[in-house]
Amino acid sequence: MKPDQLRQKLSSGVISFPLTPFKKDLSLDLEGHRRNLRYILKFPVTAIVAPAGTGEMYSLSPEEHLAVVKATLDEVDGKVPVLTGVGFNYPIALQLAKQSAKAGVDGILALPPYFPQADEQGLFDYYKAIGAATKLGLLVYSRDWVNPSANFVQKLADAVPNLVAWKDGQADTRRYQIIMDKVGDRLHWIGGAGDDAVPAYYSIGIRTFTSSVAVLRPGLSLQLHHAASAGDRNTLARLMRDYVTPLYAIRGRRKGYEVSAMKACADILGLAGGPCRPPLPDVKPEEAKELRAMMAKWRKLD
Repeated sequence: MKPDQLRQKLSSGVISFPLTPFKKDLSLDLEGHRRNLRYILKFPVTAIVAPAGTGEMYSLSPEEHLAVVKATLDEVDGKVPVLTGVGFNYPIALQLAKQSAKAGVDGILALPPYFPQADEQGLFDYYKAIGAATKLGLLVYSRDWVNPSANFVQKLADAVPNLVAWKDGQADTRRYQIIMDKVGDRLHWIGGAGDDAVPAYYSIGIRTFTSSVAVLRPGLSLQLHHAASAGDRNTLARLMRDYVTPLYAIRGRRKGYEVSAMKACADILGLAGGPCRPPLPDVKPEEAKELRAMMAKWRKLD
């Protein structure tokens, strides 16, 4: 898929980030991954990104990363665009991008490198190299310690012709609005901090968001998108109050719970989750009990 085609495909809707299920011995559960994808694809999601942050990308070897990519491509079978996350460091990011492009993905999502608080020139060189590694459309995921200025984003957009979109993971809508105003329609703007940020993102004109909730109940993610797009504040407030905010409250209790809680919920709902690989912690038994009570309500969403 050419970069402009990918950008058009991402113009509106819900992008799903599947989990990477593991077995009890922490080996890949690719059949579980395929089963999860079959469920997600029953709904009209905009794209699939696997593996990435929700998919524990940083816990995978390059060989495992490619195995997840190939299983995803096989299961999706062209129904929607498939992107993959890359990161770690300069050589590994390029390796993951190149091997995924060869396998047939439609785009690359660049996550932050290993080095926190890197100099902006170093970050610029890192993202530029990832963009040059393939001819595919590139998305940059601004999260954690990567929170650059509007001038940086403009400079990168000028230097990387196949950079098609910016995924915000900071949920700082004031700063994001400044970046959007500076760069304009050169890039497509995506809300990436979480389903709980949908009201804020859509209030500044965002119409595409990346959803962890789509792992569990894609229909709920689509309801969020439709309600926010239509300005239906009552429906949006109800969905946030009844489903999204309680889940995100548990996700925010410990570092890593944004993945761990989703895996526990997936298991409760009959999907494939399994344990997390260290250093991510599994949820505590008492919190698993809370999630079971919460998911009793989510079961009815299908």
